[in-house]
Amino acid sequence: MRRPGANALEHQSPLKAKNKAIPGFNRLLTRPRKSGACLCIRIKKTILEFAPTIPLMPHSLPQFSGLDLLSSAVLLVDGAGRMVYVNPAAEHLFATGARTLIGQPLSAAFDFGRSLQTAVDNAMSNDWSYTGQNIEIIACSGQVLHLNCTVTPLMPSSGARLIIEFQPISQQLAASREERQIEQQKANRELIRNLAHEIKNPLGGIRGAAQLLEHELADSGKSAGLREYTQVIIKESDRLQDLMQRLLTPQRAMQPDTVNIHEILERVRSLMTAEYPGTLVVRRDYDTSLPELIGDREQLIQSMLNIARNAAQAMQGVGEIRFRTRALRQVTLAKRNYRLALEVQIIDNGPGIPEEIRERIFYPLVSGREGGSGLGLTIAQNFIQHHQGSIECASRPGYTCFTIRLPLPPYGQPAGDS
Repeated sequence: MRRPGANALEHQSPLKAKNKAIPGFNRLLTRPRKSGACLCIRIKKTILEFAPTIPLMPHSLPQFSGLDLLSSAVLLVDGAGRMVYVNPAAEHLFATGARTLIGQPLSAAFDFGRSLQTAVDNAMSNDWSYTGQNIEIIACSGQVLHLNCTVTPLMPSSGARLIIEFQPISQQLAASREERQIEQQKANRELIRNLAHEIKNPLGGIRGAAQLLEHELADSGKSAGLREYTQVIIKESDRLQDLMQRLLTPQRAMQPDTVNIHEILERVRSLMTAEYPGTLVVRRDYDTSLPELIGDREQLIQSMLNIARNAAQAMQGVGEIRFRTRALRQVTLAKRNYRLALEVQIIDNGPGIPEEIRERIFYPLVSGREGGSGLGLTIAQNFIQHHQGSIECASRPGYTCFTIRLPLPPYGQPAGDS
């Protein structure tokens, strides 16, 4: 028989419901702040010491309920390798409830590398602690997570054999990757412009010599077959001249205005369905509550069109492309934090990007398609960065997703005033 109000008490914040019952923990929080590592260790020790006095969450074990207060993801594993406790932060991180995870072997619930499995085995058998950086774990949902991990052995009498703590580092990795991309892009742009200058000058001489040779062949009455070769030289020289001109011509200055992202995507959708009628399906998954943003309409259309066209060409015009929009909160873009941003995902079910060029797809002149110029994604990245946004790609056979993030004006502020 449950006492009246028990359920409400269990769902209250533990510090509000029982803050007088854990004086050591309260004293710890009011002491002068020490270094991060020392403070974290002292908090954990104090929480475990006073855990029996903290009200139980529905998914907690009595002796470990204090770990519910931690913001880092914590798993407790018994001597057989099964999870016996999962704190709320771990539920959120792995997008799976404690009821599903508890009782499962660690290796069955998550797909992780050999290094972490070896660390768990050593901690079990030899009482060795372990700290790993940037470990890749695939959760039950299929989501790939990049985490820092700490494995600490416990006394068997505590009811658990290991405590495993995870700290997500996806945001730090994304910021570092974005910074590297910007620096690499600057270096590539300078290199390409210098190279284009060196190529453009002799091209004029090659084209001129081919024209003179064609006139000589015509005057001497040579066969048309020989003149066909000179035409090949002239046409290929013109094609290279056009490519060099595109590399050397500076982009026009931005013309910012209030823009609705869904109008841009609908324009791209109409162009793609007209280009591949009947064979290409373009689906929409929009968050229609998204506010307008400040941007250059033509540059944004060109960016989205380049990505969508690349996808259609990779599928040879037969397949499915999906446009998806969502709102994001507290996002870091170009080293600045924004309270609100929009996310556009362009997803296709094509063959995927070849692994050997996957890390270089935004570099100039890199293309996975025969006859491709290798400039479409470079131009798209340039335009997105002009808008203080970011672009990244994830690809595997049957699934390629380009994710574009752009800052939005703050809540309640018109786009034109941001």
